[in-house]
Amino acid sequence: MKAIDNKELIKALDDLEKEKGIKKAYLLESIETALVTAYKRNFDSSENVKVVMDEKTGATNVYSVKDIVKTVENPVTQIDSKSAKKINKSLKVGDQVDIEIVPKNFGRIAAQTAKQVIVQKIREAEREVLFTEYSDRKGEIVSGIIQKADRGIVIMDLGKLEGVMPAKEQIPTERYRVNDKIKAYVLDVDRGEKGAPQVIISRSHPDFVRKMLEIEIPEIYEGIIEVKSVSRDPGKRCKVAVYSQDENIDPVGSCVGQKGIRIQNIINELHGEKIDVIEWNPDISTFIAAALLPAKIMAVDVKEEDRFAQVIVADDQLSLAIGKSGQNARLAAKLTNWKIDIKSETQFREFLANSSSEINDEEQEEGE
Repeated sequence: MKAIDNKELIKALDDLEKEKGIKKAYLLESIETALVTAYKRNFDSSENVKVVMDEKTGATNVYSVKDIVKTVENPVTQIDSKSAKKINKSLKVGDQVDIEIVPKNFGRIAAQTAKQVIVQKIREAEREVLFTEYSDRKGEIVSGIIQKADRGIVIMDLGKLEGVMPAKEQIPTERYRVNDKIKAYVLDVDRGEKGAPQVIISRSHPDFVRKMLEIEIPEIYEGIIEVKSVSRDPGKRCKVAVYSQDENIDPVGSCVGQKGIRIQNIINELHGEKIDVIEWNPDISTFIAAALLPAKIMAVDVKEEDRFAQVIVADDQLSLAIGKSGQNARLAAKLTNWKIDIKSETQFREFLANSSSEINDEEQEEGE
């Protein structure tokens, strides 16, 4: 067939390789595959077709690939050995031969198909660049304008992409309105519909607070102070455990700031969520006692193997230690990653008395 000379196409492929990093060989292979599909669709063919494009000139040739057999049963896909040898004497039964064909108007079809493939591959490449870019930003804070806020999902404009904040990643006490500017934490990046990257963002995740602390407090950013753990009841209360190896640094004071100015900036971003900053301690009893602040703790008895702590408080400190709806105790347990049972002094004495009585009863039964 007369080759379809398309030097402009090849130049475009060369430019794409330089500018967008899309390999020319990959584009040519994709175009060839698409042209096979286009040929079969336009010519209603059951032939085994191969399309070859010249990487220098763009010349496009179409071949019918046929199996060489002794007796032809299907002339569309087979050719007898005698006819095959007229093409190439070295061919034998069991081989395949490429027979060039000249489909009518295929030049126009080829040009349209090539354009469609190139546009598609450019889109895919751009999506891949964005996917890589935002995958590298996982764990970062992003800012954007709310585009949509209904049916429990918030969509945020991040510039090149949209950020999706599912209901479970939202702060329950917040109300999101279109055109509001907010900050959020990049929780994950996955492939959405049609392969487009989708950024999953969160404002309720503990690491949102962790990252905000890093932004607001230079000592954390520089590694002088370490955030050991964060536990949250999003929108209501948060506990943060901080530590510094430098004995001259007050980690809690540095995070709170003079007159609370540093921590207040984060509280404002969280629309009033209370933040308790606690000093982490390698001694678990001391750490658990600090985690239950503002309650004053009398004693902490730990069972290392079970990661269980029995905490004793004065009677008037019990409700404070447990907190409203168990919030303080629950956050302390998450912060320390220990099970915590809290008893008042009176409750603990009663517990000891009952335990002692049961032991005596058992001893008497054994004696009888």
